[in-house]
Amino acid sequence: MQFDDDAQLDSGQVRDERGSGPSGGGGFGMPGGRGGLIGLILALIGAVIGVPLALTDGGSSSNSTSSTSTGTVGSGELAAKCRTGADANTSDDCRVVAVVNSVQDYWTGFFARNNQKYPPAQTVIFSGATRTACGTASSAVGPFYCPGDRTVYLDLGFWQELRTKFGARGGPFAQAYVIAHEYGHHIQNLTGVLRNSQNSQQGANSGAVRVELQADCYAGLWAHYATTTKDTGGRTLIKDLTRQDIADGLDAAAAVGDDRIQAQYQGRVTPESWTHGSAAQRQKWFLTGYQTGNFASCDTFSGAV
Repeated sequence: MQFDDDAQLDSGQVRDERGSGPSGGGGFGMPGGRGGLIGLILALIGAVIGVPLALTDGGSSSNSTSSTSTGTVGSGELAAKCRTGADANTSDDCRVVAVVNSVQDYWTGFFARNNQKYPPAQTVIFSGATRTACGTASSAVGPFYCPGDRTVYLDLGFWQELRTKFGARGGPFAQAYVIAHEYGHHIQNLTGVLRNSQNSQQGANSGAVRVELQADCYAGLWAHYATTTKDTGGRTLIKDLTRQDIADGLDAAAAVGDDRIQAQYQGRVTPESWTHGSAAQRQKWFLTGYQTGNFASCDTFSGAV
């Protein structure tokens, strides 16, 4: 994945809270948002070694009144160093900014073509723990989206865990897939899917799995149009997306499939407890979005998945 060196990045879409810590006291609470790619992992580990399950994948919305952290430690530095696509080609931090810009430009255009206005989501980079409108979360949750404050939360240490703990090859587009998946949950929040699936059950054909697979499909949909997305000045953001990039995204999707994780952590596969979908399902739905470029094709709620 290659960004146009001269593309102008909008770092205002990303807030860097690393080092600020969560506001307020108390222990970690369960996020009320989508646990993203690996929220189920703690549940699986807990079933094996008995750790508390306070930070498993929560419901799809929250009535929590917890205040969101207002710390912006490092945000000025992020703005200073992440100015152009050339910066995104050499820095993980700046790549996050560029991918967020690209994903939101795609969805802005999609909503506009359907005579609607796209409400953007913020991305917060944190380390250790952070307080959100869905509660306080630690890095152990992995990337997640909180509908209460319309924010995607990322601990960039997950990029390394994706390789070392889950066996993915990694690469820039694997990172982009993770971000685009979480923004898929933002789209579901805007369209009401998250509200309607709040009480979804577990299982291979459950609503919970269908929500996650649709977010994978939306990630693929963005990838289909990624090279057409623009910066605020109208310059192309992403110059090139190769077959290897897509392969890296598919590899990451498979690595966080329920069956792969269950086999690794508990030595057996139990489809009745799935919440995110199998490796094959996740790859299938990412490819559906990528190959069709059609929003309607991402209907994971009709028929089998």
